[in-house]
Amino acid sequence: MTTELASNQLASINPATGDAVGAVDCTPVDAIDDMVERASAAGVAWAATSVEDRIAALRPLGEALKAHRSELASLITAEMGKPVAEAEGEMDWVIGACDSKFDDMVAGLTPDQLDDGATCSSIYFDPYGVAAVITPWNFPVGMPNATVIPAIVAGNPVLFKPSEETPLVGQRFAEIVQSVLPDNVLQVVQGDERQGKALVAADVNLVVFTGSREAGKHILSACGSGLKRVILELGGKDPMIVLADADLDKAADFAVSNSFRNCGQVCVSTERIYVVDDVADAFEAKVVERVLNLEVGDGADAGTTLGPMVNARQKQHVLGQIETAKGAGATVQCGDAPMDGNYVAPTVLTSLSNDMEIMREETFGPVACIMRVADAQAALDAANDTPFGLGACVYGDSEAQSIARRMTAGMIGINRGCGGASGAPFVGAQQSGYGFHGGALGIRQFTQARVVSRPRD
Repeated sequence: MTTELASNQLASINPATGDAVGAVDCTPVDAIDDMVERASAAGVAWAATSVEDRIAALRPLGEALKAHRSELASLITAEMGKPVAEAEGEMDWVIGACDSKFDDMVAGLTPDQLDDGATCSSIYFDPYGVAAVITPWNFPVGMPNATVIPAIVAGNPVLFKPSEETPLVGQRFAEIVQSVLPDNVLQVVQGDERQGKALVAADVNLVVFTGSREAGKHILSACGSGLKRVILELGGKDPMIVLADADLDKAADFAVSNSFRNCGQVCVSTERIYVVDDVADAFEAKVVERVLNLEVGDGADAGTTLGPMVNARQKQHVLGQIETAKGAGATVQCGDAPMDGNYVAPTVLTSLSNDMEIMREETFGPVACIMRVADAQAALDAANDTPFGLGACVYGDSEAQSIARRMTAGMIGINRGCGGASGAPFVGAQQSGYGFHGGALGIRQFTQARVVSRPRD
């Protein structure tokens, strides 16, 4: 929950306590064009710098983030509410990936060579120009690290707008990155959707956005008239399939972990669970047993496993979906109890159908939705009945591989989450993604491919 102060400041409010965390100055909308000009001027020299030198400049970033690990983790918890253990996990993920990420970027930006016997072609991967990068609040260090850094390594100067819910984390992350870069290669735009819209409308060459599907549609439309390049990681409604021969304990562990991690405020949260009738009773019981052991509270308190929603608006969205589902016949197996502040009781719903709103529209909250299906084919049909396509998973044995290959998400896990091996891209399908990032392939999304050819000697 944040409010803009009369003095043109953006205040950050702790969602667990309602206390002020701090404030930042909003960027005047009419200053953004000048920032773009400064970025463009700085980008000339930055683009002319070799990939190796750009990465050499950024190599110290891992150690710098490590030195500020506790500071940033505490700020993540204070600004958006996730338990401190999860905030520390976010920092460890970012720090631990630094070296391998830079190695992937070198590989991705190395020119490709083709020779067909008559012509030799070199395929170079050059920067687009000024990149506008707009990131969400749920991973306020992880997402900027996954988008701002590859944009810069690819040679693009960046105007970075963190979420208005987590402006202090965004500012601090940017300051650490700026400390190893030339002036104006990275600038920060602070504010709400007014600054975001002005940034997208400015004379930038690339827009990188992570957020909701609806916001992504508006950005794509706004960029269309100027044919600006875009990378959009949008919302998800991730399905999980539990087959008759699944290890039900492992399946239940994952279902609870991935439905309730970060209070369900994760783009690849499990939001729909399809379980085959033969094992549904046992699976539902195991899920409920685990959910009843979750501890709801201030993320800064020891023992908390579920923090608050990021703000009251998000809480009301989640409660509204639960009430609508109950009105349509859903059964509450546990949870759905009134809670003060921004807290939502972890809830398990059953007796669901795929035409209910809670099974079709993104929830982004602490709700596990379990729907029974007749068999594996019915589970697959229901899982694919969505315009979304970010992540998915299937738990089972004999049919798991076959089912996974027929799921329409961009990332599918078998007996695990959807995240791939080190170097795999983070990619959405259908209306969950437009371009992608991560790994050697992902870095190329931030570049213009340019082919230079000559006759073969």
